[in-house]
Amino acid sequence: MRNFITGVAMLGAALAFATTASAEPIKIKFSHVVADATPKGQGALKFKELVEKRLPGKVVVEVYPNSQLYGDSKEMEALLLGDVQIIAPSLSKFSKFTKKLQVFDLPFLFDDIQAVDRFQKSKVGQSLLKSIESKGYTGLAYWHNGMKQLSANKPLRVPADAKGLKFRIQSSDVLEAQFKALGANPQKMAFAEVYQALQTGTVDGQENTWSNIYSQKFHEAQKYITESNHGVIDYMVVTNTKFWNGLPADIRTALEQCMDEATLYANKLADDINQGDKKKIMDSGKTEIITLTKQQQQQWRKAMAPVYKQFEPAVGKDLIDAALASNKAS
Repeated sequence: MRNFITGVAMLGAALAFATTASAEPIKIKFSHVVADATPKGQGALKFKELVEKRLPGKVVVEVYPNSQLYGDSKEMEALLLGDVQIIAPSLSKFSKFTKKLQVFDLPFLFDDIQAVDRFQKSKVGQSLLKSIESKGYTGLAYWHNGMKQLSANKPLRVPADAKGLKFRIQSSDVLEAQFKALGANPQKMAFAEVYQALQTGTVDGQENTWSNIYSQKFHEAQKYITESNHGVIDYMVVTNTKFWNGLPADIRTALEQCMDEATLYANKLADDINQGDKKKIMDSGKTEIITLTKQQQQQWRKAMAPVYKQFEPAVGKDLIDAALASNKAS
C-alpha cells in the first residue's frame, strides 16, 4: 500500500513538473545590427509589443540591437543554428543563397521607396520571400530602411569625383561592381566597423540611408553627403524554417499577424525617420549636403549602367523588368 501511495505521489509530481514545463513561454530572440532609433529597430520593438500583448505568457520576444549578439557576418549562421529565431538582414546578404535577390542591389533600379514597395507587394516580389526555404530560411516580410546616399570627405557631384576613393560596402558582388564601374575601390566591411573606418581613413566614404547615417554618426566623420538616391537598403525579416514550421499552428498564425502589423508600422515610419534624420544632419552643420542636378544624376546612372548587363544572366531579365515596371504607379 505504501509503495502504491509513493508511486501515486511520484506520478503526481511528474505531472505537475510536466505541466509547469509546458507552461514555459516560447522564447524568440530577434537580433539585428542597427540602433533602436532606426526603422528596423522600431519595427523589431513593435513586433515584440504586439506579440507579448496578443500572446501573453505564451511567447516572449527579446530584441537585441546594435550587433549585441551577432554582427553582419555571423547572424545568418546563428539563425540556422537556432541561436536566434528572427533576424532582419539587408537584402544584400542573401546573394549567396539565391542570385535573384541581387535585383535589389542594382543601382538606380527604383525611382523612389514607393516603387520599391509596389514591387515587394507584387506576386513576383512576394515569391522572393520563399526563394531560400531550401537553405533553411523563411522570409516573413520586407522592411524598408530607405534610399541610399553617398558620403565622402570630398564633394561627389559627378562620377569622376569617386574615382580612386575607397568606399565601404555591404558584402555584395553587385555593390562591388557598382563602385568599380566608377573607378572606385569597394571595401566589404561589417556595419559595426564603419564609423571607426571612416574616422581613421581606412575608407574614404560609404553609402547609406539618412537614418543609418545619423544614428551611427557617420555625418560627423564625413564632410560631404550627396543626395543620390541611387539604391535602396531594405531588409528581409527571416526566421529558421524548421523552427517556424515547428510552432503550433495557432501560435504561428498569431505571429504572422503581428509581423504584418509591425511591417506596416515600420515601413510607414521609415520615411518619416529618414526625412527627420536628414533635417537633423543638416541642422548639425557637421557636413554639407549636395543636391544633384538632373544632368548630374543622369551621369551617375550612365556610369553605373554596365552593372545591369553584368548581372542580368544571374538575376534574370524578367525579374529586372518587373522591378523597373514598379516605377509606374498602377
